[in-house]
Amino acid sequence: MSKEAARSPDLSPVPAVTIRGRRPRDLPVLQRWLTDPQAEWRRWDAPYFHAVSTTTSLKAYVEHLARTPPDPHQRVIDVGGQCVGMVNRSEEEPAGGGWWDLGILLYDPALWGQGLGSRALAQWVQATFDETEAHVVTFTTWGGNERMIRAASRLGFREAGKVREARLVAGQRYDSVRLDMLRREWSPPEP
Repeated sequence: MSKEAARSPDLSPVPAVTIRGRRPRDLPVLQRWLTDPQAEWRRWDAPYFHAVSTTTSLKAYVEHLARTPPDPHQRVIDVGGQCVGMVNRSEEEPAGGGWWDLGILLYDPALWGQGLGSRALAQWVQATFDETEAHVVTFTTWGGNERMIRAASRLGFREAGKVREARLVAGQRYDSVRLDMLRREWSPPEP
């Protein structure tokens, strides 16, 4: 192989990322990832909650999903036709005040670091502004989840506040971090 070929950029296709409503075929995937107490994503998504109670509540959540129609405030992250995660949103009280809190979860660590979560989050921010009267969108994480903070920052979210050393993870204290973006600040990234 020539030195030029060795230095050429990776030209493999970037997988398409979409957010969509949940389908019945997604339930086994959701059950597998959400109810696995050893899943790697649990080390990053609110790891300060006790695993036993989290597993119990997630099992109940999966059972709820199986009994109910898709919720417009929850979507599946789809990569290549496969469910690989979820996004959600909830309106902060009082209703009609224009504040929506967002969440995102990409289950498989083999998919992390490829920009898939950032693209899904961008679509979710756009969908939230398109589908609601949101004036401001937020999400809350912990200081150890640096990938999430970077992904949101790349999209234009700013740190709105933190509660210092509020989260205890593996014996170490981390800040609780809230990031926000106003509707007028949103600029969708180039495709």
